[in-house]
Amino acid sequence: MKKVLALVAACLLVGCTSEKVTENPILTIEGGQVQGVNADIDGVVVYRGIPFAAPPIRENRWKAPQPVRPWEGVKVCDTFGHPAFQGAHYEGGYTTEWGYGDEKTYSEDCLYLNVWTKASAQPEKKLPVALWIFGGGLREGWGSEPEFDGQEFAAKDVVLVSFNYRVGPFGFFAHPELLEEAGEQASGNFGTLDQIEALKWVQKNIAQFGGDPDNVMIFGQSAGSRSVKTLCASPLTKGLFNKAVIMSGSGLQLPTDPVPVIAGRPLPPATPLTLQDAAAQIKEVADWANLTSLEKLRSAATETIYSLGTFYTNVTGKRSPLNAMPISPYVNDYVLPESFDDACLDGTLANVPYMIGYTLNDAGNMRPLIENFCLNREEKGDKAYAYQFARPLPDDGSQPDVTARLKGAFHSSDLWYVFKSLKHCWRPWTQGDRDLSEKMINAWSNFCKYGNPNGAEDGEWQPFTQENKNFMVFKLNEAEAENSAMGEPLSAN
Repeated sequence: MKKVLALVAACLLVGCTSEKVTENPILTIEGGQVQGVNADIDGVVVYRGIPFAAPPIRENRWKAPQPVRPWEGVKVCDTFGHPAFQGAHYEGGYTTEWGYGDEKTYSEDCLYLNVWTKASAQPEKKLPVALWIFGGGLREGWGSEPEFDGQEFAAKDVVLVSFNYRVGPFGFFAHPELLEEAGEQASGNFGTLDQIEALKWVQKNIAQFGGDPDNVMIFGQSAGSRSVKTLCASPLTKGLFNKAVIMSGSGLQLPTDPVPVIAGRPLPPATPLTLQDAAAQIKEVADWANLTSLEKLRSAATETIYSLGTFYTNVTGKRSPLNAMPISPYVNDYVLPESFDDACLDGTLANVPYMIGYTLNDAGNMRPLIENFCLNREEKGDKAYAYQFARPLPDDGSQPDVTARLKGAFHSSDLWYVFKSLKHCWRPWTQGDRDLSEKMINAWSNFCKYGNPNGAEDGEWQPFTQENKNFMVFKLNEAEAENSAMGEPLSAN
């Protein structure tokens, strides 16, 4: 009877779940103690919903991430945290493709991260660490989407970290009173500061999970890869990562290049909006809505702030940074003194190995700008490995609302393969797809470990240089691809 009562007491203390946690070690990290739960893959433990900063709400709205609030007892990390507040996602297109619907409600209280590992409480393991940055135009998305399941990376002896950051007007917002409040640390790029805070959290805590803080890869797709580019250009990230992967985020736009068009819209200018210009423009919008002080802005309802730019445009016909599509971080003296393109050209970009690529039917032809970037890196003494994902995704006709919009090797289609998360998708995968996914996750995990997608030694995938202008092409062989017909992948040369 005493044993039963002790077991009940233990459950009440840590919060029992249906997943086994009793054999998983309790870790002491910044904020308190955490315990993970078992993933589907034997030996992999996942920690869901770890707070890495205080909730950015009320007085913390539009402030840099504040220190995490300590918690009592052991936090059993069995539930993902809230995604950042954003617009509702409706059935069809990407929403159905990724199987959204099981996530928590959207909230400004969103600064949570997740860790998948095979080496909890084994700091001597020093496994490489991959920090994933999700995309979504800096307006939407979250780190725990089904396609970002990190357990297959952990099975490859990589500690995978994903996280949420502030998006939309909560993540990228400027105002003269905010500039005055923050002083020299004013940036307006609160979502970017969240990303940097996640990197700092890795430095301070990842050893507890068996990770090596001196061997960190950052990688992201779409707006996530634009975030990677921003981090590579920011002086605040020096020493926080060692490799970078840019997935479907274009490359380097030279001054002589024509302005590229993505999904019918020109890309953000090579020189993004300055913080001062953004502050003046957003103040005009806030004053129009009678939110004439920082106090009023911080006390306004979440929904009011979210819809502010849309209402302003609908009534006045004018646009503002709050309506930017896509959002581009502001240039400022603190977080982003110059654009990514300028950092490439003047040599201040992070000197690390890079992987960079796009999909066959991506949002525009990114290849010329990717080539520019790779040759620039060669000139600066860095390695850059280029790739194209060229597998048209299989379709069984069961989701016509998806495939009417998402065709071939569409923008984001490579995510299922990079994370080897095919089991979460409705598509009729073949053995060829599973083999291709294995090849890709091996390349990404090898790059995380060694800065080389081939592994510890050189292999078939060579860096893109003046003498070797090759892209690694990820596709099925001819026999496997017989039933796929969406464009011809470029040759390897």
